[in-house]
Amino acid sequence: MVAKVDPEKCTGCETCVDVCPSAAITMKDDKAVVDPDLCVDCESCVDECPSEAIHME
Repeated sequence: MVAKVDPEKCTGCETCVDVCPSAAITMKDDKAVVDPDLCVDCESCVDECPSEAIHME
């Protein structure tokens, strides 16, 4: 499984960028983007996202 971002829900707060232990999340056009090759499936971003824009697939 890998974290996926719903761009419609993402507010660009960057909370997920700060909590990601593998630096898999970056910002592009003020939206979070997950690099599936770096994501370690820890779900830290899912737990911390205030807008519930991230889920695991």
